[in-house]
Amino acid sequence: MSFDCSGRVALVTGASSGIGRRFAHILASVGASVVLGARRTALLSSLVEEVEAAGGRATAVELDVACEESIAAAFDSGERAFGPIDTVIANAGMNAPGSAMGIAADAFDQMMAVNLRGVFLTAREGARRMVAAGSSDHRRGRIVLISSITAAWVPSGTAGYAATKAGVNQLGRALAKDWANKGINVNVLAPGYMMTELTDEMWEQPMGQKLLAGFPRHRVMTAGALDPMLLYLASDASAEVTGSIFTIDDGQTL
Repeated sequence: MSFDCSGRVALVTGASSGIGRRFAHILASVGASVVLGARRTALLSSLVEEVEAAGGRATAVELDVACEESIAAAFDSGERAFGPIDTVIANAGMNAPGSAMGIAADAFDQMMAVNLRGVFLTAREGARRMVAAGSSDHRRGRIVLISSITAAWVPSGTAGYAATKAGVNQLGRALAKDWANKGINVNVLAPGYMMTELTDEMWEQPMGQKLLAGFPRHRVMTAGALDPMLLYLASDASAEVTGSIFTIDDGQTL
């Protein structure tokens, strides 16, 4: 079984940091040309340099997933650079943690706009482009939505975030059914808690220590934990897999 992605063009949202940055590297390492989307474009320049220094192909595009016009413009830019996009990793997300009684309505709305509406708009734009490029015939369209274990397992202070991720899970299944005959596979990757620059400080705080103590293996996953499943879902190897939700959490939810 090969996870070779040579010839593929993959758009990764939320690529400026965290697992999105990791996804860009790992996809490029197996031959995909990567379109790197994020609002913080200054951070993307160094990522493009890193990918190219390792022998890969990358381009940076400004992308705000809460804005439909920004998404379309990002796809246009990516296609001008590398041709039709056949692989989409809808990774962009945000969190506004806190008590459900205290969270501001605006913060809740922003999470919905980015984590759920933004994922839908990104996936839909990708599907439209794939169909226009002939996915119904070549059947190589791949869309991976990034969810979270909080979609089904809810730690304290995550009501809004967990609700959006539960929505992503069901959205993935619904889109997979809608596009099953259009040559597009839609799957969901639900990671557990990981060690990234966005969460490093959390594990030194009381809340993080409490979470860690409750994990059966008392550890946090490394950034590379998602690599094999991401590559499987993005490659031709997953030709007969669609509408599935894959939880990768090192047993955190057991």
